[in-house]
Amino acid sequence: MTQLYRIAEVTNQQQTLIAQVEQDERAAYFYIRPAEPFRTQFAVRGCWLRNLLPAPAREDREAMEQGIPPLLSAEYCRTLEAEPMLDPAGLQIIWAPSDDGAALWYQGQLLAVIPGWSLYQNKQVSFSAGCIKENRLTAPLGSASTNDYYAEAEKHRHFWRDWHDGHLWEPMQRELLKCYESHYGESLKYYSIDQGNWPPMAISQHFHQGNWYFLTLGMSIRPLPWVDFLFEDLAPQHRRIELAMAIDAEVMTEENAVQMASALASFAHYPWARISWLGEGHTLESAVAPVGFEGFLLSGELSGAEAQFNLPKREGEKVTLLWTTPVTTAEREFAEAEESGGNQLVERLRQTGADHIFRPRQQVVDPQD
Repeated sequence: MTQLYRIAEVTNQQQTLIAQVEQDERAAYFYIRPAEPFRTQFAVRGCWLRNLLPAPAREDREAMEQGIPPLLSAEYCRTLEAEPMLDPAGLQIIWAPSDDGAALWYQGQLLAVIPGWSLYQNKQVSFSAGCIKENRLTAPLGSASTNDYYAEAEKHRHFWRDWHDGHLWEPMQRELLKCYESHYGESLKYYSIDQGNWPPMAISQHFHQGNWYFLTLGMSIRPLPWVDFLFEDLAPQHRRIELAMAIDAEVMTEENAVQMASALASFAHYPWARISWLGEGHTLESAVAPVGFEGFLLSGELSGAEAQFNLPKREGEKVTLLWTTPVTTAEREFAEAEESGGNQLVERLRQTGADHIFRPRQQVVDPQD
């Protein structure tokens, strides 16, 4: 049995996934492994990097049967001779901003990419610079002009470099606040919800025409997980969001409104902490929902035209504002019972005259529905 060496390991921002580089005397591989809470939900994703022995003429079935990382056969390899072992000092792992995919750089050159959406389906997907033909272990990485994932990896490296410089948050913060204040007046209070960690995130509180308004800042810095896989070419229309909450001041004091709006602080981290996504018609449970309600429904469609305004684009992409409105246990279960349940719940609420501003109302579903 050969000795396996782990020569690099980097956890993503939310510590949900772990990227690793391992090599033995035979081959080097790049992996994304789920952290313990997600091991039953997601499979390990791997990418062959290089053979450290001469490339075999045929598939290395013996290694596969023994559970040893196999050599890549000659017809798929850019180099047939044995390559040198990777030097740990030359490795750099860079996570995608969506926190579910990663790229491996070696001595300044892109060596491999495992796209985030590969986690969400059964087929192994990865791209390696040492590969010239697609196979079960990996596919060719190519160049920025021939492979979108190569181009994205370069873009992600610039993204992290720019954020590391620390100059991007203030203009983004100002731009979002200006947008919110143009609709709901001056920001009365500002709550940081990032616990001092990246990315910077906050909630701005406003009072306008008898209602309390709370809106997040910073969620749209990161694309949502899952969205590239689910929406493919339409993903840029769905992968960036901010959340908002509106409460009628006649039915709730400022103190109680602030407590209810604290739900946004946990919701803002939810997609990346749970490797999930949020969109129109989704529901989330919350302990701070008002009495008689169990959680919140997320919707842009529920709001009137005055609350469906455009947010500043992020990385050239649309940012969707989703309003959060309290729902009962029966309403949440109705929304989650089928794929279109959330949209159906939104329509039922609209038919009763409900909108994005929270006021006492009757339940719109029968528990037997």
